[in-house]
Amino acid sequence: MGEVIAIDGKCLRRSLDTASDKAAIYRVSAWATHNQPVRWQQKVDDKSNEITAIPKLLLQLDITGAVVTLDAIPTRQQL
Repeated sequence: MGEVIAIDGKCLRRSLDTASDKAAIYRVSAWATHNQPVRWQQKVDDKSNEITAIPKLLLQLDITGAVVTLDAIPTRQQL
């Protein structure tokens, strides 16, 4: 089996700035569970979500032979 790459979105702690009316910063990260804690990150665009950031992140990766895991959020579909 190839390397396991776990992808997940997170809000950067204390990035919300209500005094300046700035939204929190969200990033999608990819962890190569066998080699390094965090290998890649993609900032989520303002007024967007991790569903749109994940394809951008995947384009940066060589996932040939890897097992890629995601949580349930990016798997939802519009009906």
